[in-house]
Amino acid sequence: MRSRIIGTGSFLPERVLTNHDLERLVETSDQWIQERTGIRERRVAGSDEDCRALARRAAERALAAAQISGQEIDLVVVATCTPDHIFPSTASGLQRILGVRPGAPAFDVSAACSGFIYALGIADQFIRAGSAQRALVIGAETMTRILDWEDRGTCVLFGDGAGAAVLEATEQEEGILATRLHSDGRYESLLYVPWGPGQGFPALQERGGYIRMRGNEVFKVAVNTLARIAEESLEAAGVEQSEIDWLIPHQANVRIIQATAKRLNLPMSRVVLTVGEHGNTSAASVPIALDTAVRDGRVQRGQLLLLEAFGGGFTWGSALIRY
Repeated sequence: MRSRIIGTGSFLPERVLTNHDLERLVETSDQWIQERTGIRERRVAGSDEDCRALARRAAERALAAAQISGQEIDLVVVATCTPDHIFPSTASGLQRILGVRPGAPAFDVSAACSGFIYALGIADQFIRAGSAQRALVIGAETMTRILDWEDRGTCVLFGDGAGAAVLEATEQEEGILATRLHSDGRYESLLYVPWGPGQGFPALQERGGYIRMRGNEVFKVAVNTLARIAEESLEAAGVEQSEIDWLIPHQANVRIIQATAKRLNLPMSRVVLTVGEHGNTSAASVPIALDTAVRDGRVQRGQLLLLEAFGGGFTWGSALIRY
């Protein structure tokens, strides 16, 4: 028994913030941003769009693609590091809104940019163990709410959005072949937010609740780590690199993506690249890229997909999927 993806969906807020818009906020340029990140624009959630609202839109599209209703879901896992509330979880609110069966487990996962891969791996294990038959897995973020708009090293990178996938138990050969999840807290100081509710509001006023990042150090660790995690998943499934049809990576920086593809001997023509249109949407970036490639026809049934991500913590993970 394993899980297979039967539907995907994604959603981006309407408001577009271009590199030229950012030129009026901080000392930067469209050329500088594109050369170093590949980002041309990002989306910003409106005042009436919280994390749950974005997640709901992506989830509804994934359910529609799977041709099922929320009542047929028996597990909801939401990956986010920008939830609307400390509690209840974003997932429990979606459970009610989407009509998922009362009593079904619904919870959030916090693993920063690796969140969707973590959530996918958890849901896959639920299904493999027979604890769920159909799962809704979502990555949703409102990253612009934790940006310092005077810090050009971070405010040019991130955007808001959500992506989702519906998993179903199967005994067929297609599905999730292997997932691998890792973390290393020694790198916490390279990418973090220096405040949490447990520290109290005086600490918030003193430190600010904004992303802090040492970009060059993060880049170096990310490139080396992503290549290793990809190889680990391939080895676990007994698959050769040459068999990969599509690499669907975390959409953080085009240079990291290019370096990872090179290490895997994959041409960029076999890499799904969407970072230019929405920037780094953290846990939402992999499912947004997956849904984009499914809907535009690049990803076809039977193809082999390698999903991978790297995020604050540091966390990293990969999933090898026979779509």
